[in-house]
Amino acid sequence: MATAAPLQLRITEIFHSLQGESRSSGFPTVFVRLTGCPLRCSYCDTEYAFTGGEWWELPTILSEVEVYQPHYVCVTGGEPLSQKGVLPLLTALCDAGYRVSLETSGALDISQVDRRVSRIVDLKTPGSAESAKNNYANIDLLTANDQVKFVICDEADYLWSCEQLVKYTLTERCEVLFSPVHGRQDAAALAEWIIRDRLTVRFQLQLHKMLWGEQPGC
Repeated sequence: MATAAPLQLRITEIFHSLQGESRSSGFPTVFVRLTGCPLRCSYCDTEYAFTGGEWWELPTILSEVEVYQPHYVCVTGGEPLSQKGVLPLLTALCDAGYRVSLETSGALDISQVDRRVSRIVDLKTPGSAESAKNNYANIDLLTANDQVKFVICDEADYLWSCEQLVKYTLTERCEVLFSPVHGRQDAAALAEWIIRDRLTVRFQLQLHKMLWGEQPGC
């Protein structure tokens, strides 16, 4: 009987840094960045992860993560869910005792992701040029362990995001993050709108960009 091929994933990079976004912002975290993404957002800052990468077997990935002895592990991309092998990877990371998060575009189904994982789901704004690909069925799957992120390009994006908060009662489902697009949306203006409108959302800046700019592996 033929032996099953070992599980492999195409990896762009694995690195140790500070989490720059989400509720665990500021915590030392190991990032596992998978290669490939079906979206082409106007503000994407990880285009280098669209192609290339190297094939890693699951035990090798786990061994590399263990080297850093992290408390937090973030699986990101690209779009991690575009590789089927990400599901057993996420479960294996949880089984190893890490606090695991998944950064996903929101275009692909999250229903099979291990529920121990904190799923950080983008709702793509019109300014992203990819809002038509939002998978709104994901919203009903969200729990208090998850987060929804809006990356906001301008005031029109902000108003659209506010409409989604109401339409899908998002703040009653999970934590909601509002983030300005670096270099396009004035951060102070976004903060003022949130305060003015008394939104119960978390304003966030990309800490890693403030510290190291847009270089890979940070």
